Amino acid sequence: MSASYWNGLRPFEKRVVVGFGVLFFVVINLLFVLPHRSDLTDAEVRYNKAREELDKYYKEFSRTNGYARALAEYEKAAGNVQPEEQGLQFANAVNAQAVISGVPITLGRIDTTTNQFFLEKNVTITVRARDQQLVDFLYNLGSDSSQIRVRGLVVRPDVPRQTLDAQIRLVASYQKKPTAKPAATASSTPAAPIAAARGSAPVPNQPPLSTTPTSTSK
Repeated sequence: MSASYWNGLRPFEKRVVVGFGVLFFVVINLLFVLPHRSDLTDAEVRYNKAREELDKYYKEFSRTNGYARALAEYEKAAGNVQPEEQGLQFANAVNAQAVISGVPITLGRIDTTTNQFFLEKNVTITVRARDQQLVDFLYNLGSDSSQIRVRGLVVRPDVPRQTLDAQIRLVASYQKKPTAKPAATASSTPAAPIAAARGSAPVPNQPPLSTTPTSTSK
């Protein structure tokens, strides 16, 4: 707006122009400025959150070597679990250690639980022995290669208080055999005729050969 045009306006017209200018400024701010006044704060929040996530990823990445060592240890420990066939020797191993330690035992029912990878056998035995014999028996079970371990133990003295009566819950884990996948059965659909397989038309019927004997001239 030029100065000559502004000077040529009446006072009322000047007030109207100023009023429209102020109204235009307010509308522009309401439409384009005020809705975005929190954008800077939101951007700062997103930036801080992204930095926290990045720092967390860096920390986890720095622990990958430790995770790899732990995984190798777990795989090594899992490799020591004996195969399923040795689970059949569970009762024999318990009886053998009882004989070695000179401990009379009464073997209960052997229970078996299983999951996708392991088979677990457990049994409750009743023992009456002196304290040293009981300690030797438990020690030999723990150090034996059968990997039988004690899950529960209840000990009380007998009536004369010369021996100990104990109920011991024994357990051992074994690897399961991988289940073999069933072999795919061969298709029983008979083979198509050669002519149909090649897409050729069937051969038309030939006229039969004459079987009338020919007379020979004398």
